[in-house]
Amino acid sequence: MGGPARLLLLADAALRLGPRAVLRAAWHRSPPGRALARHRLRDAAAPTGPFLPPPRDPPPPLPPGHAAALLRRAATLAPPDWHGPFPARVPALALDLFVPGDIRPVWERSRWAELPLLVQAARLDPGSGHLARAEAWLADWLRANPPFRGPNWACGQEAALRALHLALALGLAGGGPPAGARALLALHGRRIAATAAYALAQDNNHTVSEAAGLLACGLLLGEAGWARLGAARLDRALRRLVAPCGGFAQLSTGYHRLLLDVLSVAEWLRRRHAAPPLLSPEAAARAAAAARWLARLTEPATGAVPRLGHQDGSCLADLSLRGPEDARGSVERAMRLLAGEGAGFADDPGCAWLGLSAPPPAAPPPARWAGEGVRLWREAGALALLRTGPLRFRPGQADLLHLDLWDGGRALLRDGGSGAYNPPAGAAWWHAHFTGTAAHNTVEFDGADQMPRAGRFLFARWPRCGGLPDGAWIEDRRGNRQERRVAAGGRRWVVEDRLSGPFRRVALRWRLAPGGWRVTAEGAEGPGLRLSVAADAPLALALEAGWESPAYGVVRPAPVLVARAAAPVRRLVTTILLD
Repeated sequence: MGGPARLLLLADAALRLGPRAVLRAAWHRSPPGRALARHRLRDAAAPTGPFLPPPRDPPPPLPPGHAAALLRRAATLAPPDWHGPFPARVPALALDLFVPGDIRPVWERSRWAELPLLVQAARLDPGSGHLARAEAWLADWLRANPPFRGPNWACGQEAALRALHLALALGLAGGGPPAGARALLALHGRRIAATAAYALAQDNNHTVSEAAGLLACGLLLGEAGWARLGAARLDRALRRLVAPCGGFAQLSTGYHRLLLDVLSVAEWLRRRHAAPPLLSPEAAARAAAAARWLARLTEPATGAVPRLGHQDGSCLADLSLRGPEDARGSVERAMRLLAGEGAGFADDPGCAWLGLSAPPPAAPPPARWAGEGVRLWREAGALALLRTGPLRFRPGQADLLHLDLWDGGRALLRDGGSGAYNPPAGAAWWHAHFTGTAAHNTVEFDGADQMPRAGRFLFARWPRCGGLPDGAWIEDRRGNRQERRVAAGGRRWVVEDRLSGPFRRVALRWRLAPGGWRVTAEGAEGPGLRLSVAADAPLALALEAGWESPAYGVVRPAPVLVARAAAPVRRLVTTILLD
């Protein structure tokens, strides 16, 4: 789409984002804004080590097997390819971050998550050279990434995440930052501060992470200005971006976890440096609510959470070695630090490393709960999660009224995932597909997404949406309306979709877990459940080959039950029986 039609979409999206975000983004992209940022990021000398002090404390008591697993992990670490397809010596702000390839894996490899791990290993086994390996890791990174050149200096959030990992490693070592670390933190503080308008315009994880990174640099360097500015921005971000119920502006379980990780590390650093409280009472209450929000969705036995919204495997300070698929360590740490409660994962090794005692556990999660962006039901060991509104901030996916259904740790009806933000050659369809309506368990009108795209990460003409006593509704720009109601009774679930509007045809999709599925006269049956779909008009049922993305950059086949009907269909009823 181009020309006037695209301009109209961009104008609509701008109106929805609001003047605050649009003006800040415009300043960031303007010639004066870019010139000022380049001036602030003039070439600088790379510091030299040592960067980390020798650990001074023995390891804390740890759950059985954790120490051995950590040492095995540490033994496998080796410096990776730092740049991928991106040029290494070009000024960072002059780089094109899309044409050469996918920047996301490059940035992930440069977040310095290895530094806390190697310090932990050095505390467990001081004579095995782990601290020397951490020093060599940082020296190699600096040789390959001279200050403010190459892809790894192109993003303020990436600098913030590195600063938080370095600050955490210094805290775990137990000493003050050596001169090399101080110089390195100063460079990262400069990088974060240089493009603050961009971070503030995003109204998402960038806004929070960059404030926390600047705060960390200020605390460790004794730079009161950076510390005050980072704390003030963090407070404003939480009051703006986190709803009283705990829902985050960026509706993504993956980025909600990153939000909690960033806040937890910032609060731990604040306590370690005996600094005054970071947050106002209102912001602190919202941080606590955000921790409880994700705790409600975390499966106790596995730590799995529904793949709601963008999922790219981001997690900070994985001191528990849980990995991106298990959120229990992040949730337990956040509950203790931000909410003053336990999440019930009392043997978490990450909390042991941080010296966090186990407070009384929180109350059991409610059987029915509605918050901003989601509604959930718990019944007979199963959990259903409905994606609802309102849309106060830009949506990442056209996924309204998507329903996830879990039985214990098994995701039976599931989100498609994310694929990749900038897919490889031959897979350009990934991003549009996985962010589109057809990749979700909801109704698609006339083969179109719920809202048109105005850019890679931007939708326009957002649907109207609202709540119902037992579900939610949306109405798109064409006047097509879907009301979804959910009823749970034991191991039997009923999902009713009532439709109205000028549509010609609809498709209702149920994305199934991989396994042996077969079509029945009324739907499909397979591992763990049976589905039947009925309508008030002729219905065509088919078990189709679809796709899902279980991890970032990974796409595999997945079965999808599709029910198609033509107008004047007004009611679709799906009955789900769990084994």
